Amino acid sequence: MGLLAMHKSALPQEGTETFQDQIRIVLVETSHSGNIGAVARAMKNMGLGNLWLVNPASFPDEASYARAAGASDVLDNAHVVSSLDEALSDCVLVMGTSARGRKVPWPVCAPPEAAAAAAGHAENGPVALVFGRENHGLSNDELQRCHYHIHIPSNPDYSSLNLAMAVQVMCYELRMYYLRSLEGGEGSPYLKSMTRPGDEGWDVPPAKVHDVEGFFGHLEQVLIDVDFHRRENPRQLMTRLRRLFQRARLDQMEINILRGILTAVQKAAGTQNSSKSTEAGTAATEQDNGHV
Repeated sequence: MGLLAMHKSALPQEGTETFQDQIRIVLVETSHSGNIGAVARAMKNMGLGNLWLVNPASFPDEASYARAAGASDVLDNAHVVSSLDEALSDCVLVMGTSARGRKVPWPVCAPPEAAAAAAGHAENGPVALVFGRENHGLSNDELQRCHYHIHIPSNPDYSSLNLAMAVQVMCYELRMYYLRSLEGGEGSPYLKSMTRPGDEGWDVPPAKVHDVEGFFGHLEQVLIDVDFHRRENPRQLMTRLRRLFQRARLDQMEINILRGILTAVQKAAGTQNSSKSTEAGTAATEQDNGHV
């Protein structure tokens, strides 16, 4: 449904013509042309390119292209119109950004729900997301042209967002909805986290239990060698160190590096032959040479 019905590919393609054409970003009477360029950049970052400008104070000009920073194609293809009616006439859904607290309550949704609604209607025709003037937003008459109002739940003590920032929030939500909607995991390379060994994309396999235990034995011996730890009065030192390193979820390269450090400490302290664990540390250092 939604964007998925319009676009399928081996991987999601940013800036595809169909996707761009269906989601329309509409800026009403923008005062500062630099903000138009910043909006273009925000749109292109998230794979959108259909920009409509209603009676801008100045466009095109040097400031807008300077702020676009590589998104000049979005500005080149922007539609400049003299009224909001022209920007919305062929749209099937219109949503406008607004603060809460209107005298007559209007249907309001947060950015994620607005993105879902936009995607759901996009297969039937253009969907407009309307953003107002920098100083006072959209007028009541303009907001009444919208099916829904979008409220970005910013800090109530400092709620005013820069125009481009507000556009970026909505473009990001649209992008996330689009990626999640792709079939067969096509969007997963963009959405999956990589936080620990074993995750897709990590460069070294997770350390095996045997190797981690060898490291703990080596660590304890080094701490004894340098008179930091006493087996006859251990307290909770090794327990807390074990918890620390287990929490880190070490990979095999990291184990090798740590064993190499421990061996170097033993060499410097003149205690290298004090434990069989040192031999494993030396082997780990040799194995890791040149690979850090």
